Amino acid sequence: MSPELTFMLLQYAVLVFSLSVHEAAHALVADRCGDPSARLLGRVTLNPLPHIDPIGTVLMPLVMMFSGIPFLFGWAKPVPFNPVNLGNIRRDPVLIAIAGPVSNLLLAVITTIVLRVIVMVDPPESSLEWMTAPQYVIPMSLIIINLLLMLFNAIPVPPLDGHHVLHFFLPPSGQRILESIGPFGILIAIIAANTVLDTPLIFLKELVLSFVLGG
Repeated sequence: MSPELTFMLLQYAVLVFSLSVHEAAHALVADRCGDPSARLLGRVTLNPLPHIDPIGTVLMPLVMMFSGIPFLFGWAKPVPFNPVNLGNIRRDPVLIAIAGPVSNLLLAVITTIVLRVIVMVDPPESSLEWMTAPQYVIPMSLIIINLLLMLFNAIPVPPLDGHHVLHFFLPPSGQRILESIGPFGILIAIIAANTVLDTPLIFLKELVLSFVLGG
């Protein structure tokens, strides 16, 4: 197997794992807020099978992989919840929504700390080793993909998590306008991701590298 294909498969495995963490966090918080719907559907799990979306988890990442894009993002099957079961019908959807991006942020932070320890114990001897050795490449992929998932899902358009947060603060008229763009939400999010996420992602990546490499 070529190094390029190995790297792409590694990236894809990291993406699927990270999406599973994201969706399991949604399901767990929904259950804690009083609605067991997602738990009863088997969504409180890191097993990727219940979370896979044919387009967002399979088709989109594969197209990105084979088009030469250096990083991956995607989405999984949305976690359902029944507002009737929630303890607080206004607050709890926001808590459920932010659980996903927060889980990605926590995963990125924990992995950054682990990678810093790895570098302290076994510092890379060259930039080539930094870019090819599994002990550096795997954690770094996990960090970048989770930061990207966090930023992507924060975009405030339906069905992404950011729209639930924005929905909470809007008046009823604004909520109706936000919901009306639902059918075009993913398209808008992909366009936005390609135009505005580069700057915050590069900033966060440089912050991570500065900490990990002791800069």
